[in-house]
Amino acid sequence: MSRRIVIFAAGSRGDVQPCVALGQALRARGDEVRLVASARYASMTLAAGLGLAPLTADPAEILDSEAGQELLAGGRNPVRFLGGFRRILGPMAERLLAECLAACKDADLVLGPTLGFLPRHVGEHLGVPWGLIHFQPSQPTGAFPHPFVPRAGMLGPWARRASFLAVDQIAWQLSRPFVNPWRRTALGLPPVSLRGPMHATRNEARPVLACFSPAVVPRPADWPAYLHLTGYWFTDDSAYEPPAELAGFLAAGPPPVYVGFGSMVPKDAAATDRIVRAALRLAGVRGVVQGDPGTSDEHVLAVRDVPHAWLFPRTAAVVHHGGAGTTAAGLRAGVPTVVCPFFGDQPYWGERVAALGAGPAPLPFRDLSVPRLAARIRRATGTASIAERAERLGRRVREEDGVARACEIIDTMTA
Repeated sequence: MSRRIVIFAAGSRGDVQPCVALGQALRARGDEVRLVASARYASMTLAAGLGLAPLTADPAEILDSEAGQELLAGGRNPVRFLGGFRRILGPMAERLLAECLAACKDADLVLGPTLGFLPRHVGEHLGVPWGLIHFQPSQPTGAFPHPFVPRAGMLGPWARRASFLAVDQIAWQLSRPFVNPWRRTALGLPPVSLRGPMHATRNEARPVLACFSPAVVPRPADWPAYLHLTGYWFTDDSAYEPPAELAGFLAAGPPPVYVGFGSMVPKDAAATDRIVRAALRLAGVRGVVQGDPGTSDEHVLAVRDVPHAWLFPRTAAVVHHGGAGTTAAGLRAGVPTVVCPFFGDQPYWGERVAALGAGPAPLPFRDLSVPRLAARIRRATGTASIAERAERLGRRVREEDGVARACEIIDTMTA
């Protein structure tokens, strides 16, 4: 029987594209799927045959604002990171929550990330099943600390577990002033206590879909059975036809190095572009960079939007910000990765890449310079062990079918 499934995909492309992949697979099985995402991603969502409930907040505009630049500069400090989100989204909270609720009015199942625990509130209001999506490790464990609190890793298993609970609490205390009034006035539900919804959600064993690879984040022994480490969710970009300029550039010489920072908006984009191009020259490699095609030259091709799944396997290495989606694409391609993280979970993914031997140590974007970036590129492209480990890891990731596994779990949620 066809189900009406709503997936919250608020955020940048790295948050939206995996949800599009999942939505496509569910639609192919006969379900009606609606994504709640920024209107910026309407064309990608609608081209996949999915419904869209557009949010009026644009992630790119947010990151380009003064408050957004402060957020990018906050690194992985959870108080600064989550506090920055509160300052940015607070004035929009009432409108965005209303948009989210309207998008779910006829849902049979609601899925979404833990931020604000929107699936729980809406599912409780509608009386329908709901589950959570983890784009990065968010379940308490004694095996490693929360991605935002790496120093807790040195203090033993109890501190590692406590780091996840601490981030949960910070997130809840910052969102509670918006969420509880919304529960009362719009949903007709009692407010959630100071303790927050996390403890009750885990006690209820609500399904969690962790859409990253066990080859990249090995499953800790203390994660509960209700958390399903599915593997990554990838869209099918095999039908992509490259423009003549790109095809010609790739054919004209050795595989280039890709450099792009996704949805991140550097404070001085022109200076960043100069650093990147100079580092490529110093490293002695050709490059494909994210930027204005009119700035291309013999050694560097600038492109607007090329599917990573198509481009990355044709490169010698990839340099990016370490977003979960871009990291997944690079690892799947089996090529070395250089991560230049800005904030949030990006430093964590850079550390995982280095720990797995698929790339050098991450280079924080705030420390970006021509000699440092050139050195990372030379190490990524000139070290046989990195190339071998990246290729081996890529094979493991390609063997997984995270979307199919997620669909199997979703079937049990509505049975």
